[in-house]
Amino acid sequence: MSRTFKAIAVIVGGTLLAGSASAQSAKEIRGASPYNAVDNETAPKLIVDPPLPDRLALGVLQIQYRAENVHIVPVFGAGGLKVSPRIGHLHVTVDDLPWHWADASDSNTVDVVGLPPGVHKVLVELVDPQHQVFAECATCRQTVTFTIPQTESHRH
Repeated sequence: MSRTFKAIAVIVGGTLLAGSASAQSAKEIRGASPYNAVDNETAPKLIVDPPLPDRLALGVLQIQYRAENVHIVPVFGAGGLKVSPRIGHLHVTVDDLPWHWADASDSNTVDVVGLPPGVHKVLVELVDPQHQVFAECATCRQTVTFTIPQTESHRH
């Protein structure tokens, strides 16, 4: 082997080993395997980011979220309460309207378009298959307040 090739192989090999040593496992990132029941599950957690500011100027609300210790899936009803690892979905309410929508897609982004300029709020709730906020979850109800700015496109 050429000296250059050996040097490149050593550098690449060292980089791969260093990267794998610091990487978190799939279980650490994704949680328990859906193939096995989990005893004494850790309480669910909802993390909601502020809106993406560059989209607000276009009249588009995009809020990224992630759920921990809950698999977001389209399963509803009492039978879903017996599933382990735990499952659930989101409820999203805009501006205290009397209705909300359910998001069971786990797309990681709440996306709303067409809001008029002004101050708005969105309530994001992580709920169980029977549409109840998880009782043991202190972060499963989060309200995001934001402003859609007045722009030329809103004046027409």
